[in-house]
Amino acid sequence: MKKFKIILSLFWTMFKIGLFTFGGGYAMIAIIERELVEKKEWLTHDEFMDVVAIAESSPGPLAINSSTFIGYKLAGVLGSIFATLAVCIPSFVIIFVISLFFDAFIQIEWVGYAFQGIRACVAYLILSAGIKMFKHLKKNFFNLALFVAAGIVMILFTIFSVNFSSIFYVLIGGGIGLVVYLIGLIVKRDKSKDATEKGGNE
Repeated sequence: MKKFKIILSLFWTMFKIGLFTFGGGYAMIAIIERELVEKKEWLTHDEFMDVVAIAESSPGPLAINSSTFIGYKLAGVLGSIFATLAVCIPSFVIIFVISLFFDAFIQIEWVGYAFQGIRACVAYLILSAGIKMFKHLKKNFFNLALFVAAGIVMILFTIFSVNFSSIFYVLIGGGIGLVVYLIGLIVKRDKSKDATEKGGNE
């Protein structure tokens, strides 16, 4: 019964997120964080950052990957199924209805102005999500150096019109993180070995 309530609450929460969020996965990040971390307290900020990292580095849309992962964490396989369906249903229905009348729909003047306003709000939502994630990012040398380096590279590539997929930033960042982690393990093991040998000699 408790699991059923969690699934029902999860379904309704993800349905609301899917229904009232414009701009795709990145724009959804701030809304998902507010609903699941701040209101429901189903995830901590660190867990949410991990969810975003996993969802971004996995194939598929960010919002769907996040929903699937969060659903599984809270209620297992059923939770992941219902969370994924809930976040997909609103956009599927809306896009399907719009596609039936797209030509007539897009020619309406007030619709064009509405889209301009929506684009501005989407830009704000994405920026807001980025700022929130940066605030909760662990401020160590490695993270800050990687953040600055990625920002500089993105700006330079944009200025010089270099075609470089955003997925490569994620993969390279993950690869660098693994290399640094492995180096840290080796250094720690060597220090531990030296300390053991030094203690044995004494």
